[in-house]
Amino acid sequence: MSLTPPPGSRTSMEAFLLQQLDSLQAQLTAEQASTASMAADLRANVARMDDTETNVNSGFLMMCGALGFFMQTGFAMLETGSVAKNNVINILFKNICDACVAGTFWWLLGYGFAYGKTAGGLIGTDNFAISKIYDNAGDGILPNSDGWEMWFFQWAFVGTAATIVSGSVCERMRIEAYIMSSCAISVWIYPVVVHWVWGDGFMSSTKSGSEYFFTQDQHSNGLIDFAGSAVVHMVGGFTGLIGAKLVGPRLGRFDPVTGEVHDMPEHNIAFMALGVGMLWFGWYGFNCGSVLNFVAQGELAGKVAVNTTISAASGCIMGVFTSYHFENVFSVSVALNGILAGLVSITAPCAVVTPWMSFVIGGVGSAVHYSFRRILFKLQIDDPLDAAPIHAFAGIWGILSVGIFCTDDAVRYAGYPNNNNSCSSGRQFATQLIGCLIIMVWTCLMSTIVWVVCKYTIGLRVPAVLEEMGMDVMQHGNTAYGERQATMGWQLEAGGGGMPYDD
Repeated sequence: MSLTPPPGSRTSMEAFLLQQLDSLQAQLTAEQASTASMAADLRANVARMDDTETNVNSGFLMMCGALGFFMQTGFAMLETGSVAKNNVINILFKNICDACVAGTFWWLLGYGFAYGKTAGGLIGTDNFAISKIYDNAGDGILPNSDGWEMWFFQWAFVGTAATIVSGSVCERMRIEAYIMSSCAISVWIYPVVVHWVWGDGFMSSTKSGSEYFFTQDQHSNGLIDFAGSAVVHMVGGFTGLIGAKLVGPRLGRFDPVTGEVHDMPEHNIAFMALGVGMLWFGWYGFNCGSVLNFVAQGELAGKVAVNTTISAASGCIMGVFTSYHFENVFSVSVALNGILAGLVSITAPCAVVTPWMSFVIGGVGSAVHYSFRRILFKLQIDDPLDAAPIHAFAGIWGILSVGIFCTDDAVRYAGYPNNNNSCSSGRQFATQLIGCLIIMVWTCLMSTIVWVVCKYTIGLRVPAVLEEMGMDVMQHGNTAYGERQATMGWQLEAGGGGMPYDD
């Protein structure tokens, strides 16, 4: 386009300028159209990126939830190997019931109590039967999410809390009483604690501003329990401990005169090792999945996985040392339980500590387990799988270890919202201690009510003759290791034999 005006009259000059103005206006219109098109493309790309982020986060949570649910199989194998062979079907039946009861009651009521609109920071009041989760709802916990994946992920947690109890009360508790405890945990005891700590409750560490727990100002974090040392494991462990105390020990476990502990050995160590391996594998789903937003915090998930691994390994090593020191044997069962104690201990602090801290936390957690195992023996409380020492007491250590080992920078790196000096000032330890005590009192009180009601209505304990014979045949009509009887007048014998040939 030439900007040189033609020679001539004033009229020619005006015509030239009008021509140039029209040309510039046409170019501006074209540029505006191009800019609008680019803006539309940019908005579409942003929308696609948002959809991709939502889908990646949802897929990550569903995968982690499936790993968490796989822990039910680990519990089943661990408990199967730990009980007598004539109680195998019974313990498997209880594990299956836990998953199904948790799924039903978490859907109907539990999830609403846990994550519904808060009533004074104490309990959720809506979203029962997940009525607020529907296609294109868009108000899930994750950005642009409807919320389906969060319900599934959290269902795996409530199933774990309920299943912990079965290890404490196995081989002598009535099925009906056990199912009642599973219902109570799924619908009331566990969801309320979830609301306090992970929802919009008064202990929540995911809120900002003046509602923070303990000091009630922006300089304090709430209770930091990243993946559930208190919320999951203390709730399940103390419910089991109260149940074990009220139902009484298994027949023959303690000498009635001297109080001596009689050995009641596990029937299949291989199943126990397999179960612990499954649990360790599934634990990565719980701990790493608790970052929730994988796209934004994938590096944090990696840190959590490393700390989880180191703590479990440390727990096993400490278990080997303690069993050899006190029992003069390398006990496989104590080593396996040391792994679990290490995992329980690191579940709360895994996002806010360093690897060397994780090693210390896991080792101390294993020592806590072994110490309280011996204390329960002194108190004549029979916990066949050491569920309370592992989950309740190592869970206490885990929640307190946050306040002991956390750093303010690590808390910020983990995504907690407030920028403060709560860890370095010691305020976080006080918060952890008070929160731990509240959860312990709540769980013990509620579970005591449940167990006492069961005791004086349907009863807690099976008859002695049924306990002696084992519950598989009498209550389930079968044995786990049944043998088929020959029906054609011949038997297979060692060293050969088989069906005779006709001449």
